[in-house]
This record gives sequence, structure tokens and C-alpha cells, in this order.
Amino acid sequence: MNENLRTERDSIGTLAVPEDAYYGVQSLRAYRNFRITGQGLHPFLIQNIVRIKKAAAIVNEKIGRLDPQKAQAILAACDEILNGAYADAFIVDAVQGGAGTSANMNVNEVIANRAIEILGGRKGDYSVVHPNDHVNLAQSTNDVIPTAGKMTVIDLMQPLLLSIHMLALSFDGKAKEFDDIVKMGRTQLQDAVPVRLGQEFAAYAAVVRRDIGRIEAAEREMHAVNLGGSAIGTSINVPPEYLENITRVLSGICGYEIRMAENLIDATQNLDGFVAVSSALKTCAVNLSKIANDLRLLSSGPRAGIGELVLPAKQNGSSIMPGKVNPVIPEVVNQVAFLVIGHDATITAAAEAGQLELNAFEPVIFYQLFESISSMTAAVDTFVENCVIGIRADKARCAANVEASTGIVTAMAPYIGYQRAADIAKESLKTNVPVREILSRDGIMSEEELSHILDARAMTEPRHLDAMKQTR
Repeated sequence: MNENLRTERDSIGTLAVPEDAYYGVQSLRAYRNFRITGQGLHPFLIQNIVRIKKAAAIVNEKIGRLDPQKAQAILAACDEILNGAYADAFIVDAVQGGAGTSANMNVNEVIANRAIEILGGRKGDYSVVHPNDHVNLAQSTNDVIPTAGKMTVIDLMQPLLLSIHMLALSFDGKAKEFDDIVKMGRTQLQDAVPVRLGQEFAAYAAVVRRDIGRIEAAEREMHAVNLGGSAIGTSINVPPEYLENITRVLSGICGYEIRMAENLIDATQNLDGFVAVSSALKTCAVNLSKIANDLRLLSSGPRAGIGELVLPAKQNGSSIMPGKVNPVIPEVVNQVAFLVIGHDATITAAAEAGQLELNAFEPVIFYQLFESISSMTAAVDTFVENCVIGIRADKARCAANVEASTGIVTAMAPYIGYQRAADIAKESLKTNVPVREILSRDGIMSEEELSHILDARAMTEPRHLDAMKQTR
């Protein structure tokens, strides 16, 4: 089948482009050069590049640098794209050479060709609206792409933060529900001292909230952009009036504050803000994975393991072992954590590898960072919905483990001495006689004394909290 073609020209030469395509010669070259991931640009990244083009057109028309007719056609094309049109025209791969030039030009060409149509011209006739001279006016890939990347992080981060807040609230709920259940605490997987199950879940809520603070702090860095810095941050070919207005107009379009970085050269050279975001995500991933590990251990069994928790049964656990149910939700949280940790290593290496006035490796940073945020959001959502809110405690198993453990002897040490307490623990382990029974049998302590010392609240409430309560 013969395809109708048009010929376009760039600095490399001429190339035949499908006649009905909204992309142009530079997009097509990039499509052929960078068949890397099989994944296109993130839809939010496309949306934010288009928002920048819209803001630039508004400002350039206002300051008299862009013909009003051309400006209005560009704005109309931008609005159509923002409303979901022409998605198949964005053909370049997410990972590409050139510091994102291919992504920027793909957007420039699509907007230009649609604007040409709006003005009654034929696609590819760039004398009507030019991708570089008009759509990209007062811009460079080197300020557009980092700005769009930061805006995309902001957009993706809002659902993640909401999801993590819900996780913290879910842990709060379980902390209250399990507050009266005493279980054995464990250090290095060995019996340690008693703790209330509610305290463990309250600790999960605390670390998750600390992660929220880190992520929010890193996200705030994304609002400072180098837009207006042009090629290397010196604002070459950018009028002062454009600099004065562009971030304000862009803020109005995207609905949140975008401000110009204090040093545009610094903001063009350095990608440490993305490293900070990735680092905060990695820290959160580590904490979530540790919690998932705890839940898998505490629910292990259900008969031959610890079995103090019962996780919601979500699906069959084996194709061969009837009745087996696996902790699949914590397992997927673990796997997403591994993914985020690996992505952080890539992002760190790519940010470090920048040279002189620009970092060429933003495409891989964005590809990995956007996936980290989206995957973590999905993992946290399923963690809350399909695991945490449905966790039950096996109270009898928790009580039996406390009674059978030698860990309670630690509470005796201040009264009978460390060595005597250690001897009692050894005897209990050797004979399987509970510590409490040995103490009573040998007349070391009366039942009344034992009951006072082994009171669940006394053993598990931090002493400094007791002191605080007494002073109130």
C-alpha cells in the first residue's frame, strides 16, 4: 500500500513524513533512532510541555513578539492536546539522547502542524507556523524539559501523598484496635520483651508520617524552575518582559505555584532536586518494605510459624498445595520497594554524570522517577485496601507466646539481679517450665508481686510516658 508522504527538511537533510502526520521530521528521526523502551513519553510530561508552550504563546503575544493570529492558533492547538487530542502523534521513546530535545520537538511539531491547519494551511508548511521560530519562541529544550519534568513530579506526587496519608491513618486505626493485646517483642528474631501489638502498629504509623514529611520537603523543591534560562541559564534570546511574566502565567495554567529559580545557571546544570525526590521515595520504600517483612513474619504459619497476625486471604497461594494462602499483598509491596531502590541508583548515577552547563540524562531520570512514584502509589493503595484494613490479631496465640517465652524474665532483673534472672531463663528453656511457675515454685516472688511486675501495661508502657502522665 502506497502511503502519501510529504517531504520535510532539517539541518540533517530531508526526510519523507506521512502526509497526515502531526509530527514532523525531527520527531520521525528520533522515533527511528531511539527504539529503547517501547514506552512513549509519560502523558503528564506531554501535558506539561504543552502547558509551557501555551504559557509561552500567551506571554510572547502579550509582549508583541508573536503575531496574534499565530498565537491564537497555537493556543487553540494546545487546548486541543490538553483535552486529549492527537495522543498518537507523540511518537518518541521515553529514553532518548539529546537531553530531551526529541521530546520538546515532538511537541513543537504537533502544535505547529495543528496550528497550521487551524489557519487554513497544510501540515508541513512551516512558513505559516514554525515549530522552532513560533512554538518554541524564547525557549530552549534545556529550560522546557526540566520544568516539565518538575511539574510532572508535582502532578504525580499528589496522589502518592494522599495514599500514604491513608496508610498512616489505617495504621492508626489498627494501633487503637490492638492496644490491649500483649505479644512478645523480638530482636534479631529472638524473644526479647513484651510489647503491645497496638504499639507496633503505632510505630508503623509514625515512620510512615516521617516519610510523608521527607517527600513533601523534596516535592517543594520541584516548584523552583529554570524556565526562562534558555540554553544554559543565561537567558540568551529571552526578552526581560518574558522573564517577568512566564512563571506567573504558567502557574495560572497549571493551578499551583511555579517560581523562577534564584540562579538559572545552577538550575540548568544541576538535577539534585530530582535526586532528593528519589531519595525520599527510596527511604519510604525501605520503610514500607520493612513493614511488609514484619507482616509476613508475624502472619507466618499459620500453624507452624509465628501466627500472631492473620492477613486477609486474597487468592490461592499454590497450584499444588491445597488451601495454602500466601501474603501476596506485602510481597508486592516488597517488590515495588526493590524497584524504587533500583531506580534511585539509576537516578543518582544519571544526575552525577552531568557535565558543565547541562545534564544530558534527564530522559532516563524522568522515566525511572515517574515509574517510582506511580508504582509506589499503586502499591500503597493495594496495601491499604487489600491488607492493612483487614488485618486481624490472634489474641490467644499472642498470649500463649508471651506465657511460653523467657522474655518476661527481663522484667524481673531489677528485683532479683541479672545473673539469677539469666539462670531462671536457662532453666525454663531446658525444662519447658514457664518462668512465672519457676519464680512461684521456688518462692522467689509471691503471686501478688509477680502480678504487679508482669502487669501488661507496666511492662509495655514506656516509663517516661508514665512520668509525664503523673506530672499532668
